[in-house]
Amino acid sequence: MLLNIKNLHVSVGGKEILKGFNLSINEGEIHAIMGPNGTGKSTWAAAVTGREGYDITEGEIWYKGENIVGMSPEERANKGIFLSFQYPVEIPGVSIQNFMRTAVNAKREYNGQPVLSTMEFMKMMKEKQAMVEITEKLQNRFVNVGFSGGEKKKNEIFQMAMLEPSLAILDETDSGLDIDALRIVANGVNQLHRPDNSFVVITHYQRLLDYIVPDFVHVMYDGRIVKTGGKDLALELEEKGYEWVKEL
Repeated sequence: MLLNIKNLHVSVGGKEILKGFNLSINEGEIHAIMGPNGTGKSTWAAAVTGREGYDITEGEIWYKGENIVGMSPEERANKGIFLSFQYPVEIPGVSIQNFMRTAVNAKREYNGQPVLSTMEFMKMMKEKQAMVEITEKLQNRFVNVGFSGGEKKKNEIFQMAMLEPSLAILDETDSGLDIDALRIVANGVNQLHRPDNSFVVITHYQRLLDYIVPDFVHVMYDGRIVKTGGKDLALELEEKGYEWVKEL
C-alpha cells in the first residue's frame, strides 16, 4: 500500500477541519476527492504534504510503510510526495530552468543518486516540456511570473513530470482552465501515470474526470469521507449537487 491514512484529525487556527479522515491508496491507482467548499479537501492535501499551520491532533499518515506525521515538507517531497497547488505562487528572479535543476538534483542527492549533468538535465527537460506542450522559451522566464492561469497549471504539471513523484496530489488543478488547457493538463497526467505511482485529484467538477478517469471517487463532507464509489459517483454528484451528501 502506498498511502494509508487512519483517523486523521487536523485543526487550523484552533478549529478542527478534518474529523476522522480515512483513506487507503495502492500503487497504480487514481483517486478523486470531491465535495463542497469548506469541507476539508485542501486541508487534507496540506496535512499529507506537511504544510505549516495544519496541526495533526490525532491519527496517522502511513506512506510507503512509514508514518510521516512530524516529517518536514522537504523530506516528504524528497520521498516522492508532490502537490500541485490550486493557486501556484510566483517566484521573481528565479528561472524555471534553474528552479527545476535545483529541485531535481536535490531529490536525486537525497535518494543517493548522482546529480544530472547540464546535458542530461536539458535532455530530460525537453522531453517533459513536450509532454505538457510547454514552449522552450518558457524555461528562461521567472517561475509563474506573468503567466496566465493555464500556463501556471501547465507549469505545475511540468514540475511534476520532472520530479517523477510516487504520489501526486492535484488540488483543483482544473480551476479556471479552458477546455484546451484542461486537455493538455489531463494528457500530461495520463502520460505520467504508471503502475508504480498514484494520483489524487481534488476537484469540484465532474468534467476533469472525463479526461482523467479515476479508479475511485470519494465524497467529502464535514471533514471526512462519507461515500466512495466509481466514476459513476461523480456523475451522480453532477446531477444531484452536494446537498444530498449531508444525509449520508
